[in-house]
Amino acid sequence: MDCMIVVTAPTGNIGRQLLERLLDAEVPLRVVARDPAKLTDRTREHAEVVAGSHGDPAVADRAFAGADAVFWLTPADPRAASALAAYVDFTRPAAEAFRRYRVERVVGITALGRGTPVAGEAGLVTASLAMDDLIASTGVAYRALALPSFMDNLLRQVHGIGQGVLSWPIAGDLKAPLCATRDIAAVAARWLLDDSWTGVEEVPVLGPEDLSFEDLAAILTEVLGRPVRYERQPGDEFKAGLVGRGMSEPMAQAMLDMMNAKDRGLDNAAQRTPATSSPTGFREWCADVLRPALR
Repeated sequence: MDCMIVVTAPTGNIGRQLLERLLDAEVPLRVVARDPAKLTDRTREHAEVVAGSHGDPAVADRAFAGADAVFWLTPADPRAASALAAYVDFTRPAAEAFRRYRVERVVGITALGRGTPVAGEAGLVTASLAMDDLIASTGVAYRALALPSFMDNLLRQVHGIGQGVLSWPIAGDLKAPLCATRDIAAVAARWLLDDSWTGVEEVPVLGPEDLSFEDLAAILTEVLGRPVRYERQPGDEFKAGLVGRGMSEPMAQAMLDMMNAKDRGLDNAAQRTPATSSPTGFREWCADVLRPALR
């Protein structure tokens, strides 16, 4: 395969794992990095590097000229003026470049929930789905990897879990899909390395089973060998904590709106099949990733 693949957000949790798979495949690669110093030596040696933000029109112009396929991920922007600014406005320069340079295929990171009753009031998810519509409008073939919550998000709660408490503003008994970022990277690599597909589709990545937060706490207790309980966090407390850590009020509200939509079943509409399931179970992920982080 001689097609040029461009990877955005290459130092993030998904991007760095994706890059390793693409480097193993020995395909032409270009990465767009705000801080190239964070790239691995292997990446700098084997991939063309474009420095800057992929939301910048000049950077997007350099990054996507001559690209055949693109991995698209909007970076977290906790201080954005709105969720639409963080997702849709950030993506506009890239969408224009996709159209101008006739990029053939884009694989993007998005969320579950399209077509559900709460999709229009789901904060970050609503904005992410609008981003998908913008990308699809350019005429590229698009695969939107539609994702539930990530197992890896629990790394943000290492301190609390270490103290024996897992907390989230969602009902403890609600079972929902949960996936590992390493599986997302594997799915993204598979689509990027395949140059035969066309059209626009969502690709759910649902993990191997639905679990509730009470299930997660029980598994954490077993794997860590210490008691962990789940406590539902009040929504206003959750939002205040985000704002206290520097998130803008609109983005904190968008995050809370997303959590409220998940609590109302946002992630439960996608059908679980062998094709939408991914292999890494929560117990395996805890042993491989969370337990070492706690140490």
